[in-house]
Amino acid sequence: MELIYSLLLVGALLLYVISMITGFVYLFRPGQKALHGGSDAIRFGAVLHAAAFLIRCFETGTLAVTNLHESLSFFALLLALAFIVVNRKNSIAMLGAFTAPLLIIFTLWALVLNHAVTPQPPILKSFWLPVHVLLSFAGNAFLVLGCGAAVIYLIQEHLIKKKRLKGIFRRLPALQKLDELNYFCLRLGFPLLTLGIISGSVWASYAWGSHWNWDPKETWSLITWLLFAALLHGRMNSGWRGRRAALLTIIGFAAIMFTFLGVNLFLSGLHGYLH
Repeated sequence: MELIYSLLLVGALLLYVISMITGFVYLFRPGQKALHGGSDAIRFGAVLHAAAFLIRCFETGTLAVTNLHESLSFFALLLALAFIVVNRKNSIAMLGAFTAPLLIIFTLWALVLNHAVTPQPPILKSFWLPVHVLLSFAGNAFLVLGCGAAVIYLIQEHLIKKKRLKGIFRRLPALQKLDELNYFCLRLGFPLLTLGIISGSVWASYAWGSHWNWDPKETWSLITWLLFAALLHGRMNSGWRGRRAALLTIIGFAAIMFTFLGVNLFLSGLHGYLH
């Protein structure tokens, strides 16, 4: 079972690599084959990744997110699934070229870590584990995709200002389409993140006797939530668009990554079991 699990993850990783290569090929030699090839590779990679995840859940007897290896792999899976959802609504070829390297990094990182199944900490034996983790990770996955649109937006804007839209750079999406994609990801991701934090607060009340303990993970989750809440408020009420929204999305992305990885790797707290 362990061998099959590893082979499925390696297969998913190879497909993510193919997607990244295909995405950059599209810049130099545009065509429908290259356009759809990258997205298809992520779809097939997600299928293999999902199969590996289900095997891991069967082995552990719970949602397999109780250590860093499992968390990295699961986040990569949800990022791939979020890409599939977003790409069906807003097909942008370069979004796959941005998403694939992240999928490669998270999946490869998971693969090089110890794969051994570890005993589930007693505190994680709760109905709230799948609810909290699914909502939080899914919300973060959509918000990370919004960052991809923001990065491409800033590149495109810079090239337009410098009047360097020649050759392969002409294939970058229009600024308005990128801004709309950023907003679309925000509207999907922020409610999920909010529900994830609320479910975590309810779980904390049962587990630790308090809804909020100012644990580093909780504190940085709140910081991340406030950043995206400000962005959503600005978009809905103050007409924030374009560069301002893109920059704040990238800052939010940095907060997501620190909350997800930095807190566990560099700070100690109640969530230390995820190391």
